[in-house]
Amino acid sequence: MEYWLALALGGLPLLGYLLWWWNELHYVLPLKLRDSAVAAKLPPGHLGFPLLGEMLTCRKKLDAIFRVELEKKKYRIKVGTSTSNDDLDLMDGLMQIEDDEGNKLSDQEVIDNIVSLVVAGYESTSLASTWAIYYLAKYPNVLKKLREENMVAIRNKKGDFITSDDVSNLTYTNKVVEETIRMANISAFNFRLATNEVEYKGYKIPKGWKVIMWTRYLHTNAENFADPMCFNPDRWNDPAKPGTYLVFGGGPRICAGNMLARIQLSLFLHHLSTKYTWELLNPDAAIEYLPHPKPVDGVEISVSKL
Repeated sequence: MEYWLALALGGLPLLGYLLWWWNELHYVLPLKLRDSAVAAKLPPGHLGFPLLGEMLTCRKKLDAIFRVELEKKKYRIKVGTSTSNDDLDLMDGLMQIEDDEGNKLSDQEVIDNIVSLVVAGYESTSLASTWAIYYLAKYPNVLKKLREENMVAIRNKKGDFITSDDVSNLTYTNKVVEETIRMANISAFNFRLATNEVEYKGYKIPKGWKVIMWTRYLHTNAENFADPMCFNPDRWNDPAKPGTYLVFGGGPRICAGNMLARIQLSLFLHHLSTKYTWELLNPDAAIEYLPHPKPVDGVEISVSKL
């Protein structure tokens, strides 16, 4: 027994060394060969985990930025010059919120919540935009209709910029947005807690159990959407059946940025479709699913102005 224990412990440094080289060959070297901007600032010591050093460095930078703002707000409260109610922001709300026992969030909990929102807001919108580029290149008939609608909007707009009213009138564009986020399935699942014992399709879920709701299954199930793997914005001529379309969750826990994400994607599609044309360089690229689904090449394209 002691022999095997000593062998296992003695092999840990070798395992770490092998992991480091695996990371260098599998992740870092391809970035360097592609002359990537990311590779130019790779931190030392990722220790076998893909770009872990860079992720931790970015997290520390975000923490530092928001901690400065938090200290400013705490100082203004201390000297009696705090922000008026009309100018309160999310950080103010997190600093003031209390639970049923009157406990407030710690400084680190406030910062953690802000950082989580920043990461979630960036990742979801950028991935949705990536998938929009991908599907519009795959379905030129959809891009043609999208471009026609947005060209009309440009001719009819009254100012220099497209407005929220203009966006709400882009009927087909909004359908493209819904179909993009349905197909993208950026949040593949949601976590819930069973507050009561329930029975579902012959299976008993005890009270207090954690439940994973697989939203990708909902959105790609032929019982919920006809020909579900086809990118078809016209399916949104009719609303989805209740409980079958949950890209942003639902109920009181629905994603707070659901409308912002839709508006951002609509604006992106407006400018993209009216100013550029593009082709996929790797139309048959495989799809990777962790941490989020996307083509393995990151949707490389050749792009040109219209």
